[in-house]
Amino acid sequence: PGAGKGTQATRLTQWLKVPHLSTGEALREAKAGGSRVGLEAALYMDGGKLVPDDLVLQIVADRLSEPEYQCGCLLDGFPRTLNQDEALDKLLTQRSRRLDLVLELACDQQELVRRLLDRAKKEGRVDDTPAIITHRFEAFLQQTAPLLQYYRDRGLLHSVDGMQPPDAVFEEICRIVDSVRSG
Repeated sequence: PGAGKGTQATRLTQWLKVPHLSTGEALREAKAGGSRVGLEAALYMDGGKLVPDDLVLQIVADRLSEPEYQCGCLLDGFPRTLNQDEALDKLLTQRSRRLDLVLELACDQQELVRRLLDRAKKEGRVDDTPAIITHRFEAFLQQTAPLLQYYRDRGLLHSVDGMQPPDAVFEEICRIVDSVRSG
């Protein structure tokens, strides 16, 4: 949380000319729209908890069925758990698709806390309080961090120093993407 996924994803989707599928944005849109899935997700999001896999997967599957996602997309903040990855792999296999690469934006935790608190002030985010941020980091370490080794073992993980200025992070991401596309 707070490593710059959204910022870099926006730039990368413009550069690659593919749609951006942010599960966080999709969940917030579903919440604002008052859908059943959105209202259920809001109960977890507003408490700083991860939304259960079945709700997240329903939103992702629905989005990936939309026409603009048929030629690929950039997933932002998904999958967050090994269970979500297994479901994503199954979904992609059913649709004759695959993951091309996984990017990790590695950052110092103190810097991430500073960024999240700053974002809360600027964007009015109710899910960026010190207590919720602490809980999100704990959830990340328990549930998401195991994905790093899993993707590393599959040869998909590329780590980028997220402590660099945003332009330097983007340049490094572009080099990685170019090497994967050409290799």
